[in-house]
Amino acid sequence: MINVDRIYQRVLTLANKEQRGYITPQEFNIFANQAQMDIFEQYFYDLNQFRRTPGNDTVHADMVDILEEKISVFEQESPLSLTNGVGALSALGDFYRLSSIRNGNIFFESVSKKEARLFQLSPLTLPVPQRPVYMLDQANNRVRVLGRTPLTVDIDYIRTPIPVNWTYVVVQGKALYNNNAADAQDFELHPSEETELVLKILTLAGFTLKDPALYQAAAAEDGKNTQQEKQ
Repeated sequence: MINVDRIYQRVLTLANKEQRGYITPQEFNIFANQAQMDIFEQYFYDLNQFRRTPGNDTVHADMVDILEEKISVFEQESPLSLTNGVGALSALGDFYRLSSIRNGNIFFESVSKKEARLFQLSPLTLPVPQRPVYMLDQANNRVRVLGRTPLTVDIDYIRTPIPVNWTYVVVQGKALYNNNAADAQDFELHPSEETELVLKILTLAGFTLKDPALYQAAAAEDGKNTQQEKQ
């Protein structure tokens, strides 16, 4: 977790430097959620890259472990109801990426659409309960379990981060942070992402403040940090 008020105060301090402008709480919440999702989605791109790139095995293994640790915060499990073998992942509300499907201790194997069609060509190739398979329909955000299917399966998945919300009360015309509000929400990212969050929010704020210098400086620093992390 990263304290949302600390990030907002750092952003304001940097944005207001040399009278650059003011970022309202509403603007901050929009920028903050975009920045959080950008960093969150980058985890999966980087993880894929490190798994595929040859080089120092120890360095790559360490980076994979770090990224998997950051992602682990968002791991969830849930039952999923099936209708004619189809389960709607969108019904979960916070679904982002599927990890696995299982029925008790039996895990389902993921197959492509082409493989699924081949399975259904003959009764001899249909999946059996001891080796069940499923097909992920990403376009419609659902899964199709092939062969004889149970009414419910258990899925392991990655959820999206809870939306950030800097809540406040207005006192003498000034917005003051209210951490006791029921809908207050900190960032769910790893504490090591604090600086990158500030920089990404400043990058987004640069458009609203119509300050190219602020945007370019923040974007350059963000790019520099990203390169250093990947070395």
